[in-house]
Amino acid sequence: MKAVREAVEGACASGVQILTLFAFSTENWKRPRSEIDALMGVLQTYAEKERLKLAGEGVEVRILGEVERLDAPSLEAVRRIEETTRGGTALRLNLMVSYGGREELVAAARKLAAQAQAGQLDSRSIDSKSLERFLYTSGQRDPDLLIRTSGEFRISNFMLWQLAYTELYITSVLWPDFTREDLFAAILDYQRRERRFGRVTTG
Repeated sequence: MKAVREAVEGACASGVQILTLFAFSTENWKRPRSEIDALMGVLQTYAEKERLKLAGEGVEVRILGEVERLDAPSLEAVRRIEETTRGGTALRLNLMVSYGGREELVAAARKLAAQAQAGQLDSRSIDSKSLERFLYTSGQRDPDLLIRTSGEFRISNFMLWQLAYTELYITSVLWPDFTREDLFAAILDYQRRERRFGRVTTG
């Protein structure tokens, strides 16, 4: 929770428009029940303790993922924080809960197939924009920067579609120890890079 607060305040101070945090993956459901209950407890506590403060700071929270899999208290908590912060314009905070990149793409494909089967969509017209309409991040721009903590060199089934041209920044800092200074360092490193999106540099 402290790391989330540091990241949010650092993002606001840096002029970041969208901050997305991977809070709970679909793979996490395979953990022992006691661990899942503990993680859900943290989610509920965070939502209750932070919702008024976030609303006051102009942070709009969106919970993205298979939220229907949450237990009733957790589902109520995330709905409450979304409602309390709705309309905030300083920062969009996406919390990915019960989320998996592959699962997101499969769900989007199923929705496209259902529309095609119902005669609402010509399968020959399906393109990237068609699929993006059914992603959890529909309407949002793709991430500019992915910060991977703990020194890990993998994206762990996170936003597989959206990260196609995202810049990666690896830090050895563990997530619980992450501070706004770590965020600033990542942003500064990103600002020194040249983004080509597959194009050749000219000049």
